[in-house]
Amino acid sequence: MDLDLTLVRAFVATAGTLHFGRAAEELNTSQQVVSKRVARLEEVLGARLFERHGGVRLSEAGERFLPAAREVLTAGERAVATVTGAGPVVRIDTWGHLYAPMRTVAEAVRALGAVRWEPGPGRDWPSVAQALLRGDTDLGFGRVHPLPDGRDAGLTQRLVRLEPVDAVVGPSHPLAAADVLRPADLRDSVLVCPAELDRLDFLRRFADAFGITRRHDGPNLGLDHLAQHLRTAPEGFTVFPADVPLPDHLGLRSVPLAEPTPLYAWSLAWRESSRHPLLATLLRGFTESGRTRRWLEYRPQRDWLPDTDHPKLTGRQTPSR
Repeated sequence: MDLDLTLVRAFVATAGTLHFGRAAEELNTSQQVVSKRVARLEEVLGARLFERHGGVRLSEAGERFLPAAREVLTAGERAVATVTGAGPVVRIDTWGHLYAPMRTVAEAVRALGAVRWEPGPGRDWPSVAQALLRGDTDLGFGRVHPLPDGRDAGLTQRLVRLEPVDAVVGPSHPLAAADVLRPADLRDSVLVCPAELDRLDFLRRFADAFGITRRHDGPNLGLDHLAQHLRTAPEGFTVFPADVPLPDHLGLRSVPLAEPTPLYAWSLAWRESSRHPLLATLLRGFTESGRTRRWLEYRPQRDWLPDTDHPKLTGRQTPSR
């Protein structure tokens, strides 16, 4: 049985949108053409790939076929690239956007040279994990933590950066004049969270570890909104990776933390069963950048990491579970 990649591409586009019209827009063709191509593929395979009653949804056969169909298209792109010389595109989804993950990715990109990147914004780690498992993206970058019910089974991660975090306070905070603070010094303050706390694994573990019981969270309305809140909350503080630029017009203070220094763990993640052909090259680029900039320095007597981050310090590619 020979598979026509044009038919497979129509199926994958429709599976991604669950709408023949939107799939046609994505493929720059007509809805009728997409419908005919999907119908022809179903005829070739001898199986119905979509249920079309009350909307479009994947059938059981379609669910089984989709991961392999995406891999077929990726293999086709690689085959074309070997002849044309145009290397494969690397799709990377990042999350934790207030913490500016692209700072670290950009450093590694500079070390790699002519790699074609296609960055995309992820909502959070659970949504990026699902995108990786579906084959919608090649790499994820952000803080990886265990997901419930084994929802990250089949994914692998590599720790690439440990970034010290500072305490950020407004000008009226009683500790605003400090040159350095201990996390324990913040116990009487209110932890201001940039999103709902149940989505912020690092901040939740930080607060639990250092006995910070007063916490304020809410929807993620961006860095300026968070900064304005800190400016007008005398007891409020948050923690931010040390290299993230803050708005300089609101008088916020960024105070280093010590005894211990909390570290924010940045990792790459991918689906083990579908490694990108450039994965080894990409990991080498992150390793070189990390060595030059001392991204992976960690001293247990000086630094603090959540317990879930300790296994990543082995440097091995470990399944994310």
